[in-house]
Amino acid sequence: MKITYAFDLQGFPAGYSLYVTLLLGICIPLLAIAQEPPRPEIDINQFIAELFPVPPDDSEELYEALLQLYASPLDLNIATPDDLAATFILNEEQLRAFFDYRAKAGALLSLYELQAIPGFDIYTIRKLLPFVTISTKAVSIQEALKNPGQHFLMIRSGKLIERQKGFAPLDSNSNSVTRYQGSPFNGYLRYRNARSGAYSIGITLEKDSGEEIWHWNARKQIFGIDYTSFHAQILHRGRLKSLIIGDFQMQAGQGMITGAGFSLGKGSEVIRTVYRSTTGLKPYTSTTEANFFRGVAASWSITTRTDLTILISKTKRDATQEPDSIYSGITTSLPITGYHRTPSEIEKHHILREQNMGMHFVHRFSSQKGQIGLTMLHTIYNSYIRKRDLPYNRYEFSGKQNLIAGLHGDYRWQNMRFFGETAISKSGGTGAIGGMIASIGRRVDISVMARHYARDFHTFYGNPISEATRPINERGAYTGVRWSPSRKWQWSAYFDYFRFPWLKYQVDKPSRGFDYFLHLLWKSSKRLNGYLLFHEKHKQVNDPAAESNAPSLNWSVKRTAMFNIDYEIPLKCAFRTRLQYGGLKNKPSKGSNGLTIVQDVTWHLSKLEISARAAFFKTDDYDSRQYVYEKDMLYAFSIPAYYNTGTRHYLMLRYAVTKQLKIWLRWSQTRYSDIEKISSGLNEIDGNKRSEAKLQVMYQF
Repeated sequence: MKITYAFDLQGFPAGYSLYVTLLLGICIPLLAIAQEPPRPEIDINQFIAELFPVPPDDSEELYEALLQLYASPLDLNIATPDDLAATFILNEEQLRAFFDYRAKAGALLSLYELQAIPGFDIYTIRKLLPFVTISTKAVSIQEALKNPGQHFLMIRSGKLIERQKGFAPLDSNSNSVTRYQGSPFNGYLRYRNARSGAYSIGITLEKDSGEEIWHWNARKQIFGIDYTSFHAQILHRGRLKSLIIGDFQMQAGQGMITGAGFSLGKGSEVIRTVYRSTTGLKPYTSTTEANFFRGVAASWSITTRTDLTILISKTKRDATQEPDSIYSGITTSLPITGYHRTPSEIEKHHILREQNMGMHFVHRFSSQKGQIGLTMLHTIYNSYIRKRDLPYNRYEFSGKQNLIAGLHGDYRWQNMRFFGETAISKSGGTGAIGGMIASIGRRVDISVMARHYARDFHTFYGNPISEATRPINERGAYTGVRWSPSRKWQWSAYFDYFRFPWLKYQVDKPSRGFDYFLHLLWKSSKRLNGYLLFHEKHKQVNDPAAESNAPSLNWSVKRTAMFNIDYEIPLKCAFRTRLQYGGLKNKPSKGSNGLTIVQDVTWHLSKLEISARAAFFKTDDYDSRQYVYEKDMLYAFSIPAYYNTGTRHYLMLRYAVTKQLKIWLRWSQTRYSDIEKISSGLNEIDGNKRSEAKLQVMYQF
């Protein structure tokens, strides 16, 4: 068997054909003492945009999960199949080839050795490099402390240039209730000290525009600034795999009970999105102020192939509460916006106490073939939860406690992986998901998945793949295929059918729908690539002309078409051009359509990086708004909505003052040509432009 070995990952010179014996006998020892390839600073926005050209609802969670992986790269010598699968970079054939190679050749000595693994091309290795590292010995605290890590302090602030109504002076017809209570500046501070495979310590502070600062209420877990998050984690101490104190998340099975981090929807990665990796406990570092645990959790290795995880959490949640004749008060909703700017928003801030106790037991089969696991989570509130008495809420959770338990498993046979999970909640409602991923040779990958979430299935921290925002009241079937006829071309597609057996918000009858996605990728060279995509979704919605006592449904059709081309001269400049079209039609109405044209450019100088965008958009109304990823500062994420008619542009500078100190400056503006007021309520701006300025400083110790 022959392989191709290229010695320059960055420059991609022509490789040389060597027999495996020659490579292992001569080249690998030389590489063991050679310098490792440089670990690139990844543009997470671009990475996500390639996976999901049409932004998913949970983009920020995905962004944070990838940043955590970048901050604490995987040690390839101890990584599990789930660890590598969670990067969404390797297919089943590549995963099998990697673990077969590691089993036969032993621990990897260098990242250059990835080129010796069958099926690993340069394009794949370049995508993988930011997320992986190599240790040449068994992991111990001494060795782990030598691994690459991150130790930095970062501060960011910004504000809108134009004044919003919420910050306008009070007049005779207004009062403090109709104004934001804090300053228009937002603020963000992040400190992290982490070593891959050893430890992680971090703190995150955040204040949104309009929120007060230096407000202290320990009973509500408010410590000065509006949002505070802290974690401390140690890893790989004998049988103790992980111990974490503070804020954390957990990912087990297919996410039916605890689904955090890589909780993806449907996108251009049509194969791996159906499978969720069991990555276990992870620090929580996002600024999303809900859906995380706060307490202590630990994971032990009972045997070499069996792990047990226990978690205990006590946290405060935002809640909307109302008086009740039976109970002292009931909670009707759990807001997750994280905004605490006005008296009414502040009144809801951290008034509900939530306790969680959970357990996860997993046993892995020999030779990395698969695993089977058991997960349980018990949630207790100090207030009775009952949503408003409306027909579509009939089967929603009500009460003060919920217990959910389930089994999950997966098994790999040759180039096929079978997976599934089933769970039952205290209400008796069940959830189940099952599927398969397979590589048919080196050119074709397929995935199939079926799901069932009963209308009375209640999971608060679960996030398996679903069409709706939550896994409840849904049945569906998904199939995806990816064909790579050559290194330059790749075609992907999926089809998903779904039904909602009970009513939904603004859908007053059981409904159904389907969507399909087509994606054609062209990789001309390391410098030039482009893609075409088309996505169409059909869903049933209420007929506005129907009588309230006799509801009927019409079909809503949403379409997105996109052309994108990228050209890059490594370490010098990059250009990206995008044409995007979208439309929404609720039959029998005329419908709404929109178009966006975007040009991005990035220039790399010795110490300065300059990024800019110029975009034009035209939509019939807000229904046909367009979402387009923007390049932002490190650890910042931006997907603005383009609607009506206008232009959007930004300019961002990143300057490396020293090797340790970096500064970002960013200015952006949206200018509309057909409106005189932007937004509404307290966010209203009197005028036709919306501008924002941001500054970020990062010091790496």
